[in-house]
Amino acid sequence: MRRSSTRKPAAATTNAGNRAAAKELERIDTLFGQYADKNEELTIGPEGIEQLCRDLGVEPTDIKILLLAWKLQAARQGYFSLEEWRRGLKAMRVDTVDKLRKALPSLQLEVANIDVFRSFYTFAFQYCLTEPRQRTLDVETACQMLELVLGDQPHVSSFITFLQEQKEYKVLTLDQWTGYLRFCEEINPDFSNYDENQAWPLLLDNYVEWAKAKQ
Repeated sequence: MRRSSTRKPAAATTNAGNRAAAKELERIDTLFGQYADKNEELTIGPEGIEQLCRDLGVEPTDIKILLLAWKLQAARQGYFSLEEWRRGLKAMRVDTVDKLRKALPSLQLEVANIDVFRSFYTFAFQYCLTEPRQRTLDVETACQMLELVLGDQPHVSSFITFLQEQKEYKVLTLDQWTGYLRFCEEINPDFSNYDENQAWPLLLDNYVEWAKAKQ
């Protein structure tokens, strides 16, 4: 006598998966609605993000919020669109504030990978470009972002001091921004392996000259 099969038909499994995905998306959208701008329903604006930060128990200036914006691939600073929200939260597999709060530390672990961090570092620059056709970052904002993103890594504190003291550069370009990360990765704290004949931005030549004079 043939045994009865307990295996579910493929179509039933697919339908169950589709229903689960639809329910998840519905919860993600409901969470979005709690913070969405009343005048722009498909956007979470600055006020909504501030409320989200309060609910998450983090400051708006915490790197975790910048990491969240990176995970959402947010196009505008201080704004999350519904599409960005869906994409990011689905990738993180979260659909409640509690789940999001618990997931934030995993983003810090994610950017511990150097290649992933480079993506995040580039995003941090581009995220601060708030004006149409803006291509550069003012020095004050750049210093704030360097401190937030790179923290207490070697060179960071002295480079920020250099930027604040020098008068030649009012803005930083993306090439200078990414060049500085490579500088941090490759150059010894005492600059002993720095070669000005290599293709470093002139900004960094000036920084090394300034820093050596301070030694």
